[in-house]
Amino acid sequence: MIAATPEPPYYVVMFTSLRTPVDAGYAEAAQRMLELAARQPGFLGVESARSDGLGITLSYWQSEEAIRAWREHAEHTQVREQGRSTWYSAFVTRVAKVERAYAFARPD
Repeated sequence: MIAATPEPPYYVVMFTSLRTPVDAGYAEAAQRMLELAARQPGFLGVESARSDGLGITLSYWQSEEAIRAWREHAEHTQVREQGRSTWYSAFVTRVAKVERAYAFARPD
């Protein structure tokens, strides 16, 4: 699903990951993090794709302060540590300010 974001500027957190073969509660934790993030002030939406162990998740936020608050959320911190120890063999997190956005949608 494509996130419905407002007119820029806003921020995007790009999380690119490589999974280990260990599943051990990953899907449940990912769903819980999505539910929690959606309740955070400043959360705008999320897009995610996974193929052959490579995952890319984009989360959109109103401000850097909102991103910082999410990063410091206690349950998110705990799950992030579990990701490092169990679910991911590598990941990169990038944060950027969206200055322009363009869209296309085929008419029905």
